[in-house]
Amino acid sequence: MLMAGALAFALLCATLARSLFGGGGSSAASAATPAPSNGTEVLVATRTLPVGTIVTADAFRYQPWPDNLIDKAYFLKGKEDQQTLLGTVVRYPITAGQPVTQGAIVKPGDRGFLAAALGQGMRAVTFVVTAQNGVAGFVFPGDRVDLLLTQTVAGSTAGATALKASETIVSNLRVLATDQRTDKTTDSDGKTVVATFSNVTIEATPKIAERIAVAQQIGTLSLALRPIADDKMELERQIANGDINVPTGGDSRAEKQMLLQLAARPVDADSFTTGAEVSRFQRGSYSGNQQAPATPAPASPSPVQPPRPRGPVVTVMRGQSVTQASLGGM
Repeated sequence: MLMAGALAFALLCATLARSLFGGGGSSAASAATPAPSNGTEVLVATRTLPVGTIVTADAFRYQPWPDNLIDKAYFLKGKEDQQTLLGTVVRYPITAGQPVTQGAIVKPGDRGFLAAALGQGMRAVTFVVTAQNGVAGFVFPGDRVDLLLTQTVAGSTAGATALKASETIVSNLRVLATDQRTDKTTDSDGKTVVATFSNVTIEATPKIAERIAVAQQIGTLSLALRPIADDKMELERQIANGDINVPTGGDSRAEKQMLLQLAARPVDADSFTTGAEVSRFQRGSYSGNQQAPATPAPASPSPVQPPRPRGPVVTVMRGQSVTQASLGGM
């Protein structure tokens, strides 16, 4: 009877413990799971947005959110137009799936907008372009461009022909604004409007900013739009040169950080073209004593060689003159 009572008591304790812990786990799970929403949707980030990211249409989306967790700083569907956020800049880091708050982004015209758009250690530089050297208005904020300098170098001597030269001084520059606009202008159908501009603001390192300032005084600056496919080629080139260290161990986060670092860093270029590579009437060096020929110089005729003697010959030496005379034999 004593053993039967102990067994019954043990079964009762086990049943009570199971009921207690099972009910507690269900309560905790129900508390951790957000209550189903009744249709309220908030704007969340579709990917990780670091500081300085220019917002595009694929950066955000609306997602149902529990009513008891909605904050006044969130962007609610039906109350805020998502199109008004295009062209804004991320002020604080936003992780993927995190609701976007009004304080996390800066709109064009707000105080500190351009400073928020700049990456760490970068500077904003503005220079003048025309429709011809500005890719006819097909450059928009967020695009990547190369910067070309075209100049005329005078000869060091009187009458020397000037040297015409063009060189790519910087590559992979990010465009921040065109004519004080930081977003793309669209029409009523949602299509991008191409408009000419006279000023371009780009992001550069302090050293590259100095080079651009000097280049504006030397000659004419032109833009060359870079395709997106160049990012892979640039990555392979910098890895080969040792500019970027490839992370070991197959860490995907480290590789992604490396790609972001590559995409955001401008590169000093050393490609150049002189006038002689375009036209043979132009100079091809920086020396000032070369002049372009008025007409191509004709090739000098080769001297007529005397017929070689046949048969026995006699060599006659008169001072430094040496001649051969044939004896007429076969």
